[in-house]
Amino acid sequence: QVQLVESGGGSVQPGGSLTLSCSIAASACKAWFRQTDGQERELVAGITSGGNTYYDDSIKGRFFVSQDNAKNQALLQMNSLKTEDSGIYYCAVASPSGRACSWNPRRVLAWGQGTRVDVSA
Repeated sequence: QVQLVESGGGSVQPGGSLTLSCSIAASACKAWFRQTDGQERELVAGITSGGNTYYDDSIKGRFFVSQDNAKNQALLQMNSLKTEDSGIYYCAVASPSGRACSWNPRRVLAWGQGTRVDVSA
């Protein structure tokens, strides 16, 4: 069973930066999701084994996803944080879909335990 462990969450002021890290075994599709109170988990960013990336429109140009397969690690660099970026962030192993990945949270194969990000003044 794949085990994922996130770290790097915390509290930051608007405009600040955080980097989330996830210990994750090599997999074809890695993703970061965010969940806020009462809402379903939503995709923030995804990356394929080939390095292709996908970003939600709300964070394009501010967040950057990367991976280091040698270290079994996925990273999410978050810059220019806004209050609406707050939530619990989960790293995940997403499902391959043909030669691509499915970023549907209902098809996720494994979840981390989550790490909280709080952006407030």
